[in-house]
Amino acid sequence: MRAAQIIEQRQPLRIGNVVDPTPGPHDVIVKVEASGVCRSDWHAWMGDWAWLGLSPVLPIIPGHEFGGVVEAVGKEVKNFRPGDRVTAPFHEGCSHCPSCLGGHSNRCDNLQIFGFAHDGAYAEYVKVPKGDFNLVPLPDEVDTVTAAAIGCRYMTGFHGVVRANLKPGNFLVVHGAGGVGLSSVQVGNAIGAQVIAVDVDDAKLEMARKEGAVATVNARSENVVAAIKEITRGGAHASIEALGIQETILNSVLCLRKGGRHVQIGLTTHNEQGIAGLPIDAITAMELEIVGSLGNPRSEYDGLLSMIAQGKLNPRSLVSREIALDQVNDVLNDMTNFKTYGFNVITKFK
Repeated sequence: MRAAQIIEQRQPLRIGNVVDPTPGPHDVIVKVEASGVCRSDWHAWMGDWAWLGLSPVLPIIPGHEFGGVVEAVGKEVKNFRPGDRVTAPFHEGCSHCPSCLGGHSNRCDNLQIFGFAHDGAYAEYVKVPKGDFNLVPLPDEVDTVTAAAIGCRYMTGFHGVVRANLKPGNFLVVHGAGGVGLSSVQVGNAIGAQVIAVDVDDAKLEMARKEGAVATVNARSENVVAAIKEITRGGAHASIEALGIQETILNSVLCLRKGGRHVQIGLTTHNEQGIAGLPIDAITAMELEIVGSLGNPRSEYDGLLSMIAQGKLNPRSLVSREIALDQVNDVLNDMTNFKTYGFNVITKFK
């Protein structure tokens, strides 16, 4: 099969033929029809996140946002057959730890990620371990490009909005209008929140308005906290931080009203390496809540896919470009220079 591999960090991916994957007893092989190019793949390529234990052994095929069709199944697989249209969360659950058994597969004690722990979906075929547990069947109304769009960034934004614990009419601030941020804007708008998007790029802020943001703040030219306090008449009910940068984490916490909730989605950059300062006195005095949000558990996929099938959510509107496998290095380089908008999805593999 044709695939793109990271051979050396920060060097062009090698694109060419590799050995096809074969299924173990519980595995499923999926023929990939669409594979998103995510900034997490860029982090793997750059060699980031070693402090999280996410340093892939090279060479490796990246890619963890995909939609496709079942090609082959292991002899112990019960729920899927060749021809089934499927997707999967980027985080694979083991199926048997307390978190997986309790419906929180995103907190799996043995969690693995496509393109980090083993080969991912920048390829014609991808192997999904524990297929009966990790694969998700697609409704007829959801095509595989949409499935790729929800594979990481969108489903992460969806779960983050769920974690924000919002009521209709509440103010939600989203810091960062990249893939996760735009997804959060769209989902927040769909559930009736008044969403404010924050970024330094006017083009991305305009995209956020198109996805339902009622207001935008350019952090390069405005005081973020003051602007949000004015727009919301005292502070937001919830705020999502999708960048993992010290400055935006502080802005997210400080823009809240009393009793507000900060949702941390963004993993930190090389500068922070997992450690960021928080305004503890303000958190205490204002009774603020700080919650983390990782991916989207398998148990929440039915609700997400139902909303997409009913037309209440439209992840495909965030797909800015469909590309060929041979263009993936260009997209990674554009990510380095912050020149990507929305989602780039590989749909041509030969």
